[in-house]
Amino acid sequence: MRENKNIQKVSIIATAFSLVVASILIVSCNGNSHTTTSTADSTIVTETAKEASGNIKPKGAAPAWAPDIKPGMLAVIEKLTSYGDRPIESLTAEDARKNHSPADAVADLLRENEIMLPASTVDTVGQDIAVPGGNIHLRIYTPKGHTGSLPVIVYYHGGGFVIAGIDAYNASVRGMAEQTGAIVVAVAFRLGPEYKFPVAHNDAFAAYQWVVNNVASINGDAKKITVMGESAGGNLAANVSIMARDNGVALPVCEVLVYPITGANVNTQSYQKNASAKPLNKPMMEWFFKNYLNNMDEAKDPRINLVAADLKGLEPAMIITDELDPLQSEGMMLADKMKAAGVSVDSKNYDGVTHEFFGMAAIVPQAKDAQAYAADFFKKAFGK
Repeated sequence: MRENKNIQKVSIIATAFSLVVASILIVSCNGNSHTTTSTADSTIVTETAKEASGNIKPKGAAPAWAPDIKPGMLAVIEKLTSYGDRPIESLTAEDARKNHSPADAVADLLRENEIMLPASTVDTVGQDIAVPGGNIHLRIYTPKGHTGSLPVIVYYHGGGFVIAGIDAYNASVRGMAEQTGAIVVAVAFRLGPEYKFPVAHNDAFAAYQWVVNNVASINGDAKKITVMGESAGGNLAANVSIMARDNGVALPVCEVLVYPITGANVNTQSYQKNASAKPLNKPMMEWFFKNYLNNMDEAKDPRINLVAADLKGLEPAMIITDELDPLQSEGMMLADKMKAAGVSVDSKNYDGVTHEFFGMAAIVPQAKDAQAYAADFFKKAFGK
């Protein structure tokens, strides 16, 4: 059964992101459009669409916390701010989950600019699996028109282990599936405070094990299984690699960590610089830790404080960081720690953009570049 529930809105965003990354986008404004056929991709390219997304500009000046923020990024932040949601750190987890997300802001900007999009080139199927103490949901994204066994990316979403879910990160997942030709398995791990540390970490590893043990059932290639995550999901992806190494499970062939949570030190240089940033700031990170951890002593656990973990013997990694983000310093530190442990690391920082930028390729050029950068890394690991 195809999974269509609760993903119509995010599917619109996802299609835009992935198509812009590939420079393939269709738009129809007031019934007029110009199209040309790309023989390389067997798809339709519309120049007016790229123009339309490029014309989404901010309405005001750059904020004091980000004087050098890029225009597309600022337009998204302005839209997100316009909803008037209460600060997440002032809410219960249940209420915080009702706030608008950056994905909502992107969707609204695209709609306001009358950017019409074609159908996605990815099919989705839902799968519930048993994990210790319960069940979790997986959403399996498979590129259309591919035959034979495909590489697999096991993907973990962001949200500080407390909010968001696979719907909010649908764009990133579809972008990776469409650009790499890989199956992507998005994991809806359980969230705090209902499920405290280390439940999300154990769910993440259980999902990876399920993929390893059932890869043939989803037409995946057992020799080309990888992991990826954003923010809290970046932490989970890195932990899955460590847990696979320590438990004698096949290692992923590579890992991609996008602005990962790698520590609980909220006094790093980037925490100080970006204490008031949006959509992620210092008070929010403290709130996430409070809601996921049983007590703050657990912040020293190497599963949270990854920069103190044993990182030897891990597979090649890519780490993407961004300038306007409390997590920038720790992401860079993890890259250095991995290199010191003998891990092959490819890393890149993007200036002028904020946390969550990766899924905004329809509006933010740096996101388009970052998605292509990650996709190329995956394809090399797959031997493409």
